[in-house]
Amino acid sequence: MPKKACDYPILFSVLLLVSIGIVMVFSASYNYAVDTYNDGYYFFKRQLMWAVLGFAAMVFMMNYDYHKLERWANALLVLSILLLLAVFIPGVGATINEATRWIKLGPITIQPAEIAKIAMVIYMARSMSKKNDAMKTFSKGVIPYLIIAGIFFIIIVMQPNLSTALTMVMLCFVMMFAAGARIGHLTSLLGIGAGAAAYIISSGVIADTYWYKRIMIFRDPFQDTSDTGFQLVQSLYALGSGGLWGVGLGNSRQKQFYLPMPQNDFIFAIICEELGFIGGVAILFIFMFLIWRGLRVAITAKDSFGRLLATGIISIVAVQVIMNVAVVTSSMPPTGVPMPFISAGGSSLSISMASMGILLNISKHCEIE
Repeated sequence: MPKKACDYPILFSVLLLVSIGIVMVFSASYNYAVDTYNDGYYFFKRQLMWAVLGFAAMVFMMNYDYHKLERWANALLVLSILLLLAVFIPGVGATINEATRWIKLGPITIQPAEIAKIAMVIYMARSMSKKNDAMKTFSKGVIPYLIIAGIFFIIIVMQPNLSTALTMVMLCFVMMFAAGARIGHLTSLLGIGAGAAAYIISSGVIADTYWYKRIMIFRDPFQDTSDTGFQLVQSLYALGSGGLWGVGLGNSRQKQFYLPMPQNDFIFAIICEELGFIGGVAILFIFMFLIWRGLRVAITAKDSFGRLLATGIISIVAVQVIMNVAVVTSSMPPTGVPMPFISAGGSSLSISMASMGILLNISKHCEIE
């Protein structure tokens, strides 16, 4: 079947979200950038640079036959694990805000966990696409992928980065479900996992850890507004201050050194403060539209590898959006999950755009007009 044009609604949605992100990163970070780097354009310039690099990567992957990725699946999986381990090597890994999640390369830093997400998706799409009915068995359709996700989980938790570690596990379950694993197997594992987590939290084993404090404080962040609940409280103030139409672009009060590093994981709170409920909903609508188009590509892809690969790629976006908004609205404990295409961060932005390039490439081979 000859290739068609790519799915332009996906392309335009991504470019629109990236453009919104660049503007909002500039607005949210200006005061912090002046105070920290004596350059109000610091984060704006970096985000713009990564957006340009991400666009180049997206165009390249859009024209690189996704079937060729199968031959790189094993190598990418091994490379991503090695990069995750490399952050623990003194002089290689960079520690920022008490977390060692980055590799420093001169003036830039990369976050291997972002590479690990797409590497795991490519590997699992290739492996699962060849198993067919074997995916319905527990030994071949569940265990191998739980082991892989478990390896990623352990390494990423050690950084520490619980949110991304949980994201990897969630992606694994989505991929197994899409590949035809039995619902009973998956629900049983989810039940065991939820029970184990509840036991660990209630038993007090992690009572003195930072994670436990975060898990507990989201239920009522106002009980400790000066410490563990501070960030959530400031986020809720931003959401409430925005009202229906917002206080106006650039006029956020919470970015005035109230909400810490507002250009990162809590940028959606600043968006809702400046652009209001209407602006926040509009951005979520764009994400919903993008996810719907991505699922459409997954459903209509001409081969099993393409269907699973598209499912995994769009699931990365969906999971991160859901978790980010849940954290900002205090619907789940605070985590370090960025809002795709919008939050400041070079690794997240460039790799997310490259992943969209793969999705656009798959869309060229879909079986519907």
